[in-house]
Amino acid sequence: MKLLLAILLATSAALPAAPPPADLTPWECLVVQDSGRRKPIGTFGHELLVKISGRDPVRTADGDTYGGSAFAFSQLFATHDWSNDPIILISYRPLIAEVGLDPSRKRFSRKELAAATKLSSLSQEAAALRQAGEAVPKLNTEAQTVLGRLQLYDALGATTAFLLAPPPPGSPAGSPWLSIDQLAAVYPPEKATAILQDLRNLNIAGRGGDNTAFANAAERLVGDLRALNPEVYPTADVVNRENFYNRLKPFDTAMWLLVPAALLLMAGTRHGPRRWLLRGGVALSAASLGFILYGLFLRVLIAGRAPVTNMYESVVWVAMGTVMFGLIFYAVYRNRLMLLSALPVSFLCLLLVRSLPVAMPARLDPLVPVLRDNFWLTVHVLVITLSYAAFALALGFAHVILWRYIRKPQTTDSLRPLHDWLYRMMFVGLILLAVGTILGGVWANYSWGRFWGWDPKETWALIALLMYVVAIHGRMAGWWGDFGIAVAAVVNFAGIIMAWYGVNYVLGAGLHSYGFGVGGEGYVLAFLAAEAAFLGLAAVRHHQAGKHHLLPA
Repeated sequence: MKLLLAILLATSAALPAAPPPADLTPWECLVVQDSGRRKPIGTFGHELLVKISGRDPVRTADGDTYGGSAFAFSQLFATHDWSNDPIILISYRPLIAEVGLDPSRKRFSRKELAAATKLSSLSQEAAALRQAGEAVPKLNTEAQTVLGRLQLYDALGATTAFLLAPPPPGSPAGSPWLSIDQLAAVYPPEKATAILQDLRNLNIAGRGGDNTAFANAAERLVGDLRALNPEVYPTADVVNRENFYNRLKPFDTAMWLLVPAALLLMAGTRHGPRRWLLRGGVALSAASLGFILYGLFLRVLIAGRAPVTNMYESVVWVAMGTVMFGLIFYAVYRNRLMLLSALPVSFLCLLLVRSLPVAMPARLDPLVPVLRDNFWLTVHVLVITLSYAAFALALGFAHVILWRYIRKPQTTDSLRPLHDWLYRMMFVGLILLAVGTILGGVWANYSWGRFWGWDPKETWALIALLMYVVAIHGRMAGWWGDFGIAVAAVVNFAGIIMAWYGVNYVLGAGLHSYGFGVGGEGYVLAFLAAEAAFLGLAAVRHHQAGKHHLLPA
């Protein structure tokens, strides 16, 4: 058995480098166990690329493009030498300069990083500081992150990284899957030999560009692997569903539909010949909402849980809720500005999850123990993020109002209906945020045995809630006028950003550790700076027009 494995590995080493097969669909039916989940090998390769390189696909030094499936194939069968290709990400530019690499780049090859010996010393300093209970500088934590990517890259060179074979029947639930070189120790020689022969045939067919032989070899390999333990190995329907989701990219489709939808809404009118443009914009907005809902539905089927456990899913949920609320308000009030205000906000959310795969990975990892079988968690997260969507719609609508102040501040009296609608949007968000916060306490009592504990996430959720309470009550009490409520819709969203993003990505403290992440600070700061400049311009124009609505009448 060891001899056959050696032959397989020797075959891979002896054959010349080759591009990936043209059609990798048969190969994507293989399943790998990774991070506690059984996933198609295309998903596995995609997640590896995002972890190592921060993007999928990647380009080699020769200009060839490799997606997740092709990358996994090339790693398992050694069809390409990646050591000279700049695919390992260093996103922190001060670290690039510190270790003596080219500051104009942010991806480097394995050989380049091997020469950057200061990475190891910076990482060791971080470990020592952390052990001493001292603050760790960002330079050192980033060095550890890069070394983690480097270690993951190195691990792919061994067959032990690909857990392709299920454990034998009768194994305890949750038993780890087996790598290629573990087959002989667990399964009878005839079964292990058949699988190794299938792998060899797949390797040869893939390198030779024979699509028919490649498909046949992949089919035999999947069949032999599933036969080892049919109760554990995912069915073809389960694997095909995830591969369909990967190819469909529903959130990308939804994002691009929002662009023509917004253009049609701007060009359309409720009456006359251009009413069809307006209807087309509404239809495309609804189609975008449909793609988001369908994508979330597929993720629920694949993961077997609600989309409530990471930043990626919460941002997509907010994008969905923003378009949904925009359509609802448009249906009730028949004002296209309500729907038009929702589309840029939703587009920005979907663009963020597409552009920041490292900060917001789209992984479908299993739930951590505290989140399993928890009805209250699902309701709490979905309700509270739906409140973010209502506030995001109010944010977009407030920008429309403030832009009118900037353009023609002398006509602001005609904006009274818009301010009333903005108030209602904020009120919807306030109700949802209050309910979601209370449900969060119910979940905390269920999970941790206490309703409230001033955890950073709880504290900032309460601060955001109080900010909107003050804004809405202030308008009712006459503390500020119409212009003030528009300003509050923009300013208060910073509290949502802090509760939503800042606690998890900036503070990184508290019991909500399963939601922590890194990255994206530059985008958030740029957004807040742009908002401050926009509000400053609106305030100047409002003051020039002599409209002091921020003061009591």
